[in-house]
Amino acid sequence: MLISVITLFPEVFEPLINSSIIAKAQKSKRLKVNLINLRDFGLGPHRQVDDRPYGGGVGMVLMVKPICEAIKRSKIKNQKSRIVLLTPQGRVFDQKKARKLAKEKHLVLICGHYEGVDERIRRLVDEEISIGDYVLSGGEIPAMVVLDAVTRLIPGVLEKEATEKESFSSHFPNSKPCPLLEFPQYTRPEVFELGGKKLTVPKVLLSGNHQEIEKWRLNEALKKTKRRRPDLTNQAEADS
Repeated sequence: MLISVITLFPEVFEPLINSSIIAKAQKSKRLKVNLINLRDFGLGPHRQVDDRPYGGGVGMVLMVKPICEAIKRSKIKNQKSRIVLLTPQGRVFDQKKARKLAKEKHLVLICGHYEGVDERIRRLVDEEISIGDYVLSGGEIPAMVVLDAVTRLIPGVLEKEATEKESFSSHFPNSKPCPLLEFPQYTRPEVFELGGKKLTVPKVLLSGNHQEIEKWRLNEALKKTKRRRPDLTNQAEADS
């Protein structure tokens, strides 16, 4: 998979793409990250990429032509590209969307900046994505979120079970798929004392009975989801 990132600050991505899972994915040739500096497509001797908004107002707006040229440069001949604009106005990103994007051959992420983008830029993209109902100074952090979430879902990057039995990836049995929060996890020591109380690992996890362990994990995931995210379980019950 190829992920191209159009940004004014390509240097901020270097620590991310050269570390952990993303670095591993690139080393194994399952992923290639292409950082495209929007400034390279700026206009005039000062490589201008933004201008004041028509009608007045505070701040600067990214111009349509530099982004248009950057998108053209990012595309690969005879290969379909999915163009995504990172913006607070987009659809909120979730695991379902991450799984869908992970199936693309080429993903282009456009990082907005300043007071926004020329409205005509929206005609150049396939979709708009937000990581939440708040405003950041630029689209770089949202792009990193999408990059990381998508990379770990690329086949072969992680073990299949690692991405199936985690938050937002579990399902209710005998019903339509529904995301659950991940079940509780424990590791050594078996007993840990905290504030005078002994905190122990649930006995079922020490039993070696994998059928009972799976049953316990599902029940615990359901209880946790109902307690913390009732909106998820309510939707599942409505669909089933």
